[in-house]
Amino acid sequence: MTLTPEAVLPDDAAAALLVARVHEPEWDGPCVAAIRAGHAVDLTAHAPTVSDLLERDDAHRLVRDAEGGRRWPLAELLAATAAGRRDVPHLLAPVDLQVIKAAGVTFAESLMERVIEERTGGDPSLAARTRERLAASVGAVTAIRPGSPEAAKAKEILQADGLWSQYLEVGIGPDPEVFTKAPVLSAVGTGAPIGVLASSGWNNPEPEAVLAVDSRGRMRGALLGNDVNLRDVEGRSALLLPRAKDNNASCALGPFLRLFDDRFGPDDVRELEIGLEVTGTDGFVLHGSSSLRRISRDIGDLVAAVHGDHHQHPDGFVLFTGTLFAPTEDRDAPGEGFTHHEGDVVRISSPRLGTLVNTVTTSEAAPPWEYGLRRLMRSLAGRGVL
Repeated sequence: MTLTPEAVLPDDAAAALLVARVHEPEWDGPCVAAIRAGHAVDLTAHAPTVSDLLERDDAHRLVRDAEGGRRWPLAELLAATAAGRRDVPHLLAPVDLQVIKAAGVTFAESLMERVIEERTGGDPSLAARTRERLAASVGAVTAIRPGSPEAAKAKEILQADGLWSQYLEVGIGPDPEVFTKAPVLSAVGTGAPIGVLASSGWNNPEPEAVLAVDSRGRMRGALLGNDVNLRDVEGRSALLLPRAKDNNASCALGPFLRLFDDRFGPDDVRELEIGLEVTGTDGFVLHGSSSLRRISRDIGDLVAAVHGDHHQHPDGFVLFTGTLFAPTEDRDAPGEGFTHHEGDVVRISSPRLGTLVNTVTTSEAAPPWEYGLRRLMRSLAGRGVL
């Protein structure tokens, strides 16, 4: 993989407030950095973590103007990251202490695919036939506003016909599906391998917009994410969601966190078009997209479902908002749809947020997750920035 600044930066990078994390081997730890004029500028003396930065009302000024410490050429960081070099400075996922949450079944079009996974028990060979059978009876309800009286009436009818599903409950019911995607500090960034379990035979990327929210529940920025999904595992039972979603290297975030300002804010997220390209070593190419304009639940409602009087997040959180994308294009056998091959290069992109690039491997073969909270605290304390 080759990564360049031009390949990953948003189209309006010169005006964007972009936050990165740089691992500096000399300090055995990450640095909070601002992306300015082709460099990552160390801001750790001002904000030791990204979580701390997002708590500050002057975060915009710090990222735009604050005098920084060390500077790293972005091109060198990207080259090192893509090459898997961990002995030199390289990029990390641009979040740290925030809880990593995800909302599921937030798009009507992908709702049908979740029902299909359930009805087939995770068997991809049954997907095409099941899709045809459910299209008329279940597909019609996907236009209903979640939580509305019409949704409640549709539930009664589908229950009477034996067609109700736990996915329809969270798709059109009053409460969204929200789950913990990954542990704190476990996400990988752009240029890193992403992992699917070696035992999985039906899986796919999930290109999503991800919100960065502070401890007061304020949306402070956005970034791209890949909510890697194992369709065969979740299809066997929704109780296996943690097994399907939370594995080594199964959560990718990046390439940078873009702070909200007068040029880019929540309303711009609501208009985002997110593109996906998967390129395999076998010559297979898959294109997809997800449009936030077609989301069933507003992003503000999703944030409110995570944070409020019912649940607090003292270090903030990031929230995957769901995806419209659910691949049905056949790759290996007719009727079985898409699944990853090892070596697939996944590019998730949006003009306002840049491009997140990762290569698929197994979770077992991906670099093990070894850098946790104790090691982070030791590094920051050793630098005297706590």
